[in-house]
Amino acid sequence: MDIKHVAKATSRVLASYLTYQAVRTVAHQLRETNPGEAIWLHEFSSTGKIQDGETYLQELFQVKPEMAFRVMTVREHLAREVTDFLPEMVRDRIQQDNMELRRGYLERVTQLSIPDTPSDT
Repeated sequence: MDIKHVAKATSRVLASYLTYQAVRTVAHQLRETNPGEAIWLHEFSSTGKIQDGETYLQELFQVKPEMAFRVMTVREHLAREVTDFLPEMVRDRIQQDNMELRRGYLERVTQLSIPDTPSDT
């Protein structure tokens, strides 16, 4: 297992997710201040390009550079805020989920099925 490769892939996924969250934040802000721009951003983002944050931002730069800068600024802020808590939260979440999955599995495999016995009446 190449841990560096896994870490790189994870960071790409996290960056794309933070891009998505930044777009949601900017869209929310725009709904209050400029509803027309909010609608435009929603339509631009609904094409599925947002799955890859970098590709999304490159395409946004081609159409509306000021919007791309705004999304990048919010994404950077989110990254600073989130990454402080992330390592411990991810470890705890995975440990908790694994424990619950193991418990559920053990409960299923250890359940005794007792056949129905005719009652003495």
